[in-house]
Amino acid sequence: MLKTREKVLRLEHLDTLTSVSHLGLVLLSQGKYKEAKAIYRQVLETREKVIRLEHLRTLSSISNLRLVLES
Repeated sequence: MLKTREKVLRLEHLDTLTSVSHLGLVLLSQGKYKEAKAIYRQVLETREKVIRLEHLRTLSSISNLRLVLES
């Protein structure tokens, strides 16, 4: 599903970024911190460009990245 969204909608689309963020959550729950950290950084950087830092989804990305860094 993620690959399809990336193809059809592109990575910058909010729905695609949500799917990527969910992947980060799965990786985090599996203890794959390095991979989760990379995913969350990618989502955060893209959301900052697309919808700016002040948007709730971007702030959520910051929180997700914080969870990984604490783990």
